[in-house]
Amino acid sequence: MRLLLQMNQTTEILTPLPPKRPSSDTSVTGSNGQAATEHGTHGSEEAVDPVQNIEKYSDFDSMGLHEHLLRGVYAFGFEKPSAIQQQAIVPFSKGRDIIAQAQSGTGKTGTYTIGMLQQIDTAQRVCQGLVLVPTRELATQVQKTVQAIGDYMGAKVHACVG
Repeated sequence: MRLLLQMNQTTEILTPLPPKRPSSDTSVTGSNGQAATEHGTHGSEEAVDPVQNIEKYSDFDSMGLHEHLLRGVYAFGFEKPSAIQQQAIVPFSKGRDIIAQAQSGTGKTGTYTIGMLQQIDTAQRVCQGLVLVPTRELATQVQKTVQAIGDYMGAKVHACVG
């Protein structure tokens, strides 16, 4: 699973990465917009916009989250999912590759935290999630968020900095 979250000044965007194609027949899009395979043949298939197939969830209850995770979400203070959370939590929880982009303060940390915790089996005492961040301060912030939301699940969280 791959997740790319970017902080910038644009509006919120979520784009699932397209499914991987078989390596025997790799296709690329030509300048005319039609698919061309490695062998040089042109297909008539049109490019599919992956954003149009994303379902939005108006509340956390409808996302199918584990009961203890849901308790942690509400205890953390989330009441209604933000736009990025409405679109990204469920695909991320299902192991989909996504690229999500949103302004600062819109809930990106909560988005990948909830999606990651949904996939964790706390009965297994092994590392099941890894979040890489560029600064010590952000590592501490993420660690506190994951710990708070995952508290009712019994999730163990550690920040490793150096």
